[in-house]
Amino acid sequence: MAGLVLEIPEDVAEAIRIPRAEREDRLRREIAIRLYDKGFLSFGKASELAGMGAWDFHRLLGDEGIVRNYDLEELQEDLRTLELVP
Repeated sequence: MAGLVLEIPEDVAEAIRIPRAEREDRLRREIAIRLYDKGFLSFGKASELAGMGAWDFHRLLGDEGIVRNYDLEELQEDLRTLELVP
């Protein structure tokens, strides 16, 4: 699986006030939140980047004060999904 690798200089990484064990997961979530908020990532892709399920990511957005952008395309996708449920 090819992906994007972001290199952060060691001195900058050490300056981030997040415990080392939590750093990668937390940075993924922070990046996902900001990219979603700016409209650069859809909700689904942002939750995937954050490594979270939809409900947990939705809750995280609420905790961060980010309004969920729910457009017509997402509504139609949800309605198609509901049609598959017996």
